[in-house]
Amino acid sequence: MTDVVKQADQGVSGELASAGGGKRLEFNIIPIRALPLVAAVIAGLIASIGGNWQWGLDFYHVVGGGLWTGIDLFVGFVVGPIIGRMSVPSRMEFSSRFMPKMLVIMPTVVTMTLGSGFQLARKLGYFNPGASQHGWLVASFIVVGVMTVIALGILEPANLAVLFELKKEQPNGKVIEKLMRRFIYTAGITGAMQIATLIIMTRVATL
Repeated sequence: MTDVVKQADQGVSGELASAGGGKRLEFNIIPIRALPLVAAVIAGLIASIGGNWQWGLDFYHVVGGGLWTGIDLFVGFVVGPIIGRMSVPSRMEFSSRFMPKMLVIMPTVVTMTLGSGFQLARKLGYFNPGASQHGWLVASFIVVGVMTVIALGILEPANLAVLFELKKEQPNGKVIEKLMRRFIYTAGITGAMQIATLIIMTRVATL
């Protein structure tokens, strides 16, 4: 990971200069067309929780957890290193297309997973200290809590800051460099933590 970041740091100023000093890219920070789908997903989640619907809760938790895990692993160990080896102009172009989608996907996936997971744990009695799954559930809360803070408190704000910087008439290459370095590190951390989540959740399901 350190090597990737070092490669990402090299030649930023020169690459921006060769790209004509960096020009403003045309894109929407929030993909408006995706919002009705997000609203439908959240409405279904609320209905499942409100009605304590077992199948709906299982569906949201399995699908949400699978997407969150898959995205974190793919971004952390595949997309992150690729971005680190891109030229700065290419990185800026990629970010303008990739990060708006992540701004709506990740909060939705995290909400699906946590909301349905909490309701399932309550419904199945896993909060009872005497339950065989209780210790593993506490461990999952710790791991998922850290991942949530990283995803929504560090990764998403960095994504948003990159997008606002790219919207400027003259994007600041040093700012984008710093934010993308943060993105690469945090994506790698959450990807690694997802492995721990897989171990914990498979243990909960088999006890």
